[in-house]
Amino acid sequence: MKHMMQTNITSPADVKANLRHVQSRIAAAAARARRNPADITLVAVTKSGTLEQIGELLQAGCRSFGESRVQQLQSRAADLRSMLEKSGPKLAVPDAAALPGAGVPVQWHMIGHLQTNKASAAVTHSHLIHSVDSLRLIELLGDIGVRRGIQVPILLEINTTDDPNKFGMAPSAAFHMAEEVADVPGLKFMGLMTMARHSKNPADARPAFVRLRELFEDIAARKIGGEYFKHLSMGMSGDFEIAIEEGATIVRVGSALFEPCPAAGDPLPATACRTG
Repeated sequence: MKHMMQTNITSPADVKANLRHVQSRIAAAAARARRNPADITLVAVTKSGTLEQIGELLQAGCRSFGESRVQQLQSRAADLRSMLEKSGPKLAVPDAAALPGAGVPVQWHMIGHLQTNKASAAVTHSHLIHSVDSLRLIELLGDIGVRRGIQVPILLEINTTDDPNKFGMAPSAAFHMAEEVADVPGLKFMGLMTMARHSKNPADARPAFVRLRELFEDIAARKIGGEYFKHLSMGMSGDFEIAIEEGATIVRVGSALFEPCPAAGDPLPATACRTG
């Protein structure tokens, strides 16, 4: 009975408070690593959030949002755009004109496994595709970019845990794939992405992040990536602070923003709910 008052829905006010808490944790982790927190992009993963909660985050200054499925990304982006158009001045978006992307205040990231038959839609609706993990997908995205007269921004997904249940190319293939990407017209090769194993101990994620950073540094040293190659997308709600300490420039945070933590008196610490 002691948890009867706890809810699975976080209020808009709580979402803003969660954002401030996540931002403070990002700043603290950056300070420990002697980094500038402004160099770290927070991507709010909206899978478990409502449209109203996303709107609250937007009002509070969050500009980057992510989804794991193209259809959901497309739907969320359209719904949020419609809400902004209908709300007008009632849902003010500060600094919108100063943001990149032709003044568009929201940037959507495709962070989940991308099927080739969804590649065209992903290009249409994504500011950055994090999960490119095959030569076939590299070539397809390049062809789409050439046909549209654009450079499609991508990250290569690397399976740094050697987990057969995770997507991503093997670390041993990273150099070859990086060279392939560099030679494909229509692509903007911007960095690498990985996911650590789920664990109750955030420190368990460190080896996966170290491995990705070392791959990144080796690729950069060979000047394969060029001027755009500067991003490490790693770290989720349960381990983003460790990721920042190891060089993450993009962290993908969902449950720490949209889901309530245990109530006071719960035996689990607050950070234990940050697992998605």
